[in-house]
Amino acid sequence: MQLHKDFDLRALNTFGISVKCKYLIEIQEEDELPRAVEMATHFGYPFMVLGGGSNMLFTEDYEGSILYMRIPGISVEAVADDEVLVTAGAGVVWNDLVNFAVENGYGGLENLALIPGTVGASPIQNIGAYGVELQDVFESLRGYHLEQGFMDFDKKSCHFGYRQSVFKGALKGKFIVTQVRFRLSTKPVLKLHYGALQEALAQRGIQKPSIAQVAEVVSSVRVSKLPDPSSIGNAGSFFKNPEIPEEQFQRLKIDYPDMVGYPAGEGIVKASAAWLIESCGWKGKVVGPTGTYAKHALVLVNHGSATGSDIWALAQSIQRSVQERYGVLLEPEVNIIGQIHS
Repeated sequence: MQLHKDFDLRALNTFGISVKCKYLIEIQEEDELPRAVEMATHFGYPFMVLGGGSNMLFTEDYEGSILYMRIPGISVEAVADDEVLVTAGAGVVWNDLVNFAVENGYGGLENLALIPGTVGASPIQNIGAYGVELQDVFESLRGYHLEQGFMDFDKKSCHFGYRQSVFKGALKGKFIVTQVRFRLSTKPVLKLHYGALQEALAQRGIQKPSIAQVAEVVSSVRVSKLPDPSSIGNAGSFFKNPEIPEEQFQRLKIDYPDMVGYPAGEGIVKASAAWLIESCGWKGKVVGPTGTYAKHALVLVNHGSATGSDIWALAQSIQRSVQERYGVLLEPEVNIIGQIHS
């Protein structure tokens, strides 16, 4: 465990926002957590957990302590002829875990290739892409409850939803993930129904892909649409795809026949946030040091000198324009850290 004071977080958030925290406590092993929490509490400031910093926007300096999760390690346990349990530490880079699974022939994570962030953040957000969500391969997790100590959670206990879990709800700020376990298959049934994935495979003439080919195609599609944070600050998709009543969607389709949406349960449609934003004229727009990515309207970017407040102001402008035109409220997928001014 290492302690840093007045630490600049620019390199630890993918927006590249230069803000400081009072203290940064690096955690390398699970058993360091109780002491780290005690230390952060002793400092008398609020504290938060940071993994890869890929799903957050700091709008100001953080007047508290940050627990920086760097717990490493990947292990495998065979549980059946065609299944394995793969356990990874919270600090493992998510795509390193995907590559490990693919290289060893373990199917289930290939559609989630190249998602930024760490393993510890993956169940909190219930990450997903190209027709697969984390809950589809999730077995269990272990972590530290601030009041009850170390605990294990199975899938049911996590209350997974669309980009949602109990750790963003009732247990927000009360539980710290230390490791996650995934049930993967050595004889996987690939999930190829997502349109963009089918199209990309067809363009390459791949009819019966391997898990490695799926991961490679997913990665190439992501690279073609999403900017590399090392080149331009961003946190990927800034807003969730809004879920609206099917009746509302059908009414909107009358006036906007090109509007994009997907079934999301009985009577519910998941509207495309990217379509909504692009149709309001935001795709590729530059606003001072901020803007939206030229290839994907859902990605807000820092052109180099933006503050978190600049980016949040842009996000609010986008929200207002979409709501005024379509009556649909876009909710941030990114966690906003700091005071938010309406």
